[in-house]
Amino acid sequence: MKWQTVAGARAGLTQKSFSSLELVDFYLERITTLDPSINSFLLVRREQVQEEARIADERIQKGNARPLEGIPFAIKDNMTLKGELTTAGSNILKEYSAVYTATSVQRLHDAGAIFLGKTNMDEFAMGSSTEHSAFGSTKNPHDLTRVPGGSSGGSAAAVAADLCAAALGSDTGGSIRQPASFCGVVGFKPTYGRVSRFGLIAMSSLLDQIGPLTKTVEDAAIVYEAIAGEDPRDATSATKKVAKSHIKTKTFLKGKRFGIPKSFLGYEIDSSVQSAFDQAVTGLRAAGAEVQEVDIPLSKYSLAVYYVMVTSEIASNLARYDSIRYGTRVAADDLLGQYIAARTTGFGEEAKRRILLGTFTLSKGYRDKYYKQALAVKEAIGAQFDEALSQVDALLSPTSPTPPFALGEKFEDPLTMYLSDLFTVSSNIANLPAISLPLSYTRVPVGFQLMGKRFGDADLLTLASACEDLFGKATPAQVKEEGKG
Repeated sequence: MKWQTVAGARAGLTQKSFSSLELVDFYLERITTLDPSINSFLLVRREQVQEEARIADERIQKGNARPLEGIPFAIKDNMTLKGELTTAGSNILKEYSAVYTATSVQRLHDAGAIFLGKTNMDEFAMGSSTEHSAFGSTKNPHDLTRVPGGSSGGSAAAVAADLCAAALGSDTGGSIRQPASFCGVVGFKPTYGRVSRFGLIAMSSLLDQIGPLTKTVEDAAIVYEAIAGEDPRDATSATKKVAKSHIKTKTFLKGKRFGIPKSFLGYEIDSSVQSAFDQAVTGLRAAGAEVQEVDIPLSKYSLAVYYVMVTSEIASNLARYDSIRYGTRVAADDLLGQYIAARTTGFGEEAKRRILLGTFTLSKGYRDKYYKQALAVKEAIGAQFDEALSQVDALLSPTSPTPPFALGEKFEDPLTMYLSDLFTVSSNIANLPAISLPLSYTRVPVGFQLMGKRFGDADLLTLASACEDLFGKATPAQVKEEGKG
């Protein structure tokens, strides 16, 4: 049962090649054996998931199977699941039990999926390495001395190590795609508003988006189509009808037009990443695709706009964690002392850093100067990307400027960590769908990113599937057990 894709598991369960309980037990055994080395899961629902698998097997036996019946998923721990701990990787929520289920999680559940557990993440999704978790760092299953990326590093590592069929992550500036790149799996960020954010613990309300981390593009499309769609409980949810991708229809790359933003060419990129990207571009051209440079002058400001916006919205969204409304209660002599003690001990260093920066940018005299200006530039950047994408089918870039870096390498230097988002933040700023595909040209994983037209998610997935056929599919990490060479 190794390396079951969502599509493969669905076929195997339908054909009764194995049962949901057997598949669940397979993953639970791997989690028990391998995850002590990786630390991808914060919570494993052992008893509950086995019972849910038995119920799924009964439905399959009776011919009442739903589209994802009995398939085991993992969920990033900033999405609520009623009755389960939901920490967002933070001490301040270490005792919080969710009282409702996130829409995206509920939709997977309604389609028959079952949930093995919750995955590790950078605290409140702040980070690019999953080293900023209050519950320990997650390690890259391909090389345990390296980071898995972040903030959805736990979900990416769980998929790469074959500890689940697929996982959900969230992406604010690259937090699905960058860990997908580092772990050698597929990571898809839908158009903003395409997937409900109800039940997602907010980091940046104007940028956050939920999406899948999977073993294939086909799986990404299956999961995306299960969770996408309007949600009346999310005011930012798009009303536009969800289009279906055409993954199973052979798509030819001949005549497809791809653009590489000129501003991206000026970024400092690791030589191994550049070499892998160049080989991928050469392959596209050999397959008959056109690859050209496109001018998006304002894209060079995406990272600056992102960090003004994201820190401002972090300061606002995290103000509620005061140990009264939300957060672990801390004893103190008075109310102000309680606020200070709870937030001092509850938040990690990166969270505090971003809260302070955001408090400054939202303070009197600076909100108009920084935050409102950032919003204006965001709109201008989006318009330029829309114009560029009217000329091509998709935009290309490496997913990250570096391969997965060593644990601790950038932990003490947040500015170099922030540069991990150079290629990914633009799609969040411009509200575009984007996907990272693994490239097989290097010893450690490297990702290739495609950005598509706004609400062109289905077309992007179809095109990505054709690229996957050219580049090759993801392969499982060969994880060493803890304490073994």
